[in-house]
Amino acid sequence: MSNKKNTGLHAPGSGKRERYIQPSILLGLFHRPTYGYELIQTMQRFGFMEGSAPPGMIYRHLRQLEEDGLVASEWHTEGAGPAKRIYTITADGREVLGLWIAHMEEQARRLDSFVAEYRQAAAGSASGTPEG
Repeated sequence: MSNKKNTGLHAPGSGKRERYIQPSILLGLFHRPTYGYELIQTMQRFGFMEGSAPPGMIYRHLRQLEEDGLVASEWHTEGAGPAKRIYTITADGREVLGLWIAHMEEQARRLDSFVAEYRQAAAGSASGTPEG
């Protein structure tokens, strides 16, 4: 790579990771109903967010998902301490998660194909054989 300033170029993988918050929330709730804090911890495992997920952003998405009918919530007041809201994925949420999974599988297929083409071209150029 040259030392020229690359205006308009972004580091690989620097796209908006926020686009995967919706499927991450839905997958976290697909496992089991849970509280917001536990959901945030579960989402960390999916690898779409660097560092810790900002709780305000996650709760904002949860509210929107609830308004859209993809998530339901109710207050649990059992035990000592403050009431906690527990979130559950709805049937519509499961359907949307399935659409996300299909989209991600197609993206993964395209990425695999792209990488395979690069590796084939790189192997050809390393051997001195031009690929046409």
